[in-house]
Amino acid sequence: MSTPRTWSIAAAIATAALAFSACGTPAPSGSPSTSPSASPSAPAELITVKVGASPVPHAKILEFVQQNLATDAGLKLDIVEFDDYVLPNEALASGELDANYFQHLPYLEAQIAEKGYQFEHGAGVHIEPYAAFSSKYKSFAEVPDGASIAITNDASNQIRGLRVLEANGQLSGITDDSNVLNLTAEQNPRGFKFIENQPEVIVQQLDDPAVDVAFVNGNFILTAGLSTADAIGIEAVEGNPYANFLVWRTDNANEGVAKLDELLHSSQVAEFIRQTWPNGDVIPGA
Repeated sequence: MSTPRTWSIAAAIATAALAFSACGTPAPSGSPSTSPSASPSAPAELITVKVGASPVPHAKILEFVQQNLATDAGLKLDIVEFDDYVLPNEALASGELDANYFQHLPYLEAQIAEKGYQFEHGAGVHIEPYAAFSSKYKSFAEVPDGASIAITNDASNQIRGLRVLEANGQLSGITDDSNVLNLTAEQNPRGFKFIENQPEVIVQQLDDPAVDVAFVNGNFILTAGLSTADAIGIEAVEGNPYANFLVWRTDNANEGVAKLDELLHSSQVAEFIRQTWPNGDVIPGA
């Protein structure tokens, strides 16, 4: 049996224990707390989009997007640069990339027809005018009959060169099916000799004594430090079907690709292109 003193001590201990346990009781819902679980939530994780691109202008445009627009849109770009026109589509088809940005519609359609790629694309972002350069002559009027002309070996860009020659009065009767192998004497009255090669090789042939004129793709114009202002022939921009765009697989499941395509068509990107290439080597729009 407990004595009155025993009850008094027990009551005191119980009171103290109750007070101590109350100090450790979690704060009611909605009350401030210093516990880690109640700290402000971390920012939402960025969606990574791995995108292949030619070094210029494509990768530079993507770098602008990454530095100025991507984070606010919830994106992080992983930019992979390619120096040719074959590997970016192969990498996209294999799943190594989420998207690529280097090509125009005629080239894409030719690649799909040849290799069966299951690709889709956005609207045009920019145009790089195709141009002819010469280290020997300042105009086509100075180019002699029988001159050697270096031109790309892919059909979608080769026809661009033939049309530039036609527009400058050097060829005639060029059709959509024309190529350097089927030109007739009537179409090629000056007897030009054509040297076909990959675009990345042609830009290195500008100072080759065996080459009188070389057609250079827009991105290689930029990497070589050239300017269309120094070209002896350049294609028209109005109605130009060769705008470059973002491409992705038809089974794409990365929602960041659509966001990237939207950013590439923003007014900020268009203004960046105008300011970075004011002489018209790269022109925003489709």
